[in-house]
Amino acid sequence: MKLFVANWKMNKTRAEARAFSDELSRGLGDGLSDVELVVAPPWTALDAARDPRGRWALACQNVAAAAQGAYTGEVSAAMAADAGCRYAIVGHSERRHAFGEDGPVLTEKLARCREAKLTPIYCVGETAEERDAGLTAVTLVRQLDALDADPPASPLVVAYEPVWAIGTGRSATPEDSGAACVHIAEILAARRDLRLLYGGSVTPENAAELLRAPRTDGFLIGGASLSAASFQAIARA
Repeated sequence: MKLFVANWKMNKTRAEARAFSDELSRGLGDGLSDVELVVAPPWTALDAARDPRGRWALACQNVAAAAQGAYTGEVSAAMAADAGCRYAIVGHSERRHAFGEDGPVLTEKLARCREAKLTPIYCVGETAEERDAGLTAVTLVRQLDALDADPPASPLVVAYEPVWAIGTGRSATPEDSGAACVHIAEILAARRDLRLLYGGSVTPENAAELLRAPRTDGFLIGGASLSAASFQAIARA
């Protein structure tokens, strides 16, 4: 089943989240039977973004590497699950580059997700400099090393998000994204329950073309997911 994840990042108050949910609810009606929708709001808007009818699931945008303790400002995976999340985004490039998260930290975050029965949406992707140097494949292998200790039989979502395409308006071509997803699938060939997403300037206009790329099971959507109409249009691609 195709998977479409709306990553709101640090956007939307509770009132704005409720308005989005109301609009998405009206647009979906009885829902889309052939796709799975997930909304990843800020922590404060989890309840407001929830669908009482279960037509979309909730994800958190981050989890702590520790299970509990004196970590002011952190939110644990268990707390996220208790708040209604089914998925957790781990290793987004903005966390890697702005907050210095690396392999060992991400390995711990993945472990906390498994303990809390959250399915990770693990993000990988190269920078423009790595791409220009021909290091895309090497970068993906290095970033996927954090999954070495992750149980191979557990459900996993991996999102390929080239950093040079996030929020820039510059999207990867289907050839670019497809080649990366095929490479990831080969590295993770032992996984029995693996879905691969593309993320990076996805819009209703380019969604159908990108979705035809090899081994692409859906999208992790940033800016275009802030509009309920836009998110729904991408999901209908």
